[in-house]
Amino acid sequence: MTQATDPALSFDSLLTALAAAGEPTRLRLLALLAEAELTVTELVTILGQSQPRISRHLKLLVEAGLVERHREGAWVFFLAASSGPAGRLLSTVLAMLAPGDATRSADRGRLAEVRRLRAEQAARYFAAHAADWDQIRALHIREERVEAAINEFVGRAPLHALLDLGTGTGRMLELLAPRAGRAVGIDQSPQMLALARARIEKAGLRNVQLRQGDIYALPVEHDGYDLVIVHQVLHYLDDPARAVREAARALRPSGRLLIVDFAPHEEESLRTAHAHRRLGFSGEEIADLLQEAGLEVIGRRDLVPSKKDGGKLTVSLWLGRDRRTIADPVPLTNREFA
Repeated sequence: MTQATDPALSFDSLLTALAAAGEPTRLRLLALLAEAELTVTELVTILGQSQPRISRHLKLLVEAGLVERHREGAWVFFLAASSGPAGRLLSTVLAMLAPGDATRSADRGRLAEVRRLRAEQAARYFAAHAADWDQIRALHIREERVEAAINEFVGRAPLHALLDLGTGTGRMLELLAPRAGRAVGIDQSPQMLALARARIEKAGLRNVQLRQGDIYALPVEHDGYDLVIVHQVLHYLDDPARAVREAARALRPSGRLLIVDFAPHEEESLRTAHAHRRLGFSGEEIADLLQEAGLEVIGRRDLVPSKKDGGKLTVSLWLGRDRRTIADPVPLTNREFA
């Protein structure tokens, strides 16, 4: 729903929201949750206050509509409202905070430390499991079904430029790069990139570049790719929306973003043993992320396990497209395939 058609807040609702925001700890919570989705434990670490106190403040903010709460297994996540009248109110209030305010800067510093610890945990996991990564991915339905659906979504037309985010062992590049003029794989883990490099060399792909980089600040040009793929990556991230926005910026006009990830599930072991940050995504959640990044949703499919797949997880595919049109399509040349 657009801002122009969102209903306004009633007098009582506005008063409740202002009262909820007008307290030191709650204002600090709102500023933090506008930047990242956080758990109570992480907020306790950042603010240095007790868990019961933080929980009480969060309860008031949720009741006022300023904070959204969702449970995944044993974890509960909180995020500031970003849409509707409450989202507009919160955006207005936070915009009035001085960027260099001492309290806000200190909280941001501790938030950065929480994010650093998350990143270190994920890096340790990827380093430890790099060699058996493809076997770990076999926790979901058969890879052949997933890859067949990916091929169908992508189509058989040649690609000018392909970008694979969180490339891991390079399997998506091996699958799709043969039909691309050039292809780039990004991963933050040197161990993963080493495996991807070996795979790419074995496949004889000469049009692929591998780069170490941050999915939130991609080391690639904007408006440069007609297909970006994010395959089984978003569930590891603390800020999926930010990653989707960054991926969208890499798209050429009419370029497509393909997201492959788990549907919502309750396999808590994936969080505790395999560093999953999220236990899957609903179709509506990913559709919202794509639309907020300026993309239109043009495809969606759920790959549900068959009986012979046993207790495997459902995998979902979403395809978004840049709304801009190509005024002068760039022809593929022999050089691009050299």
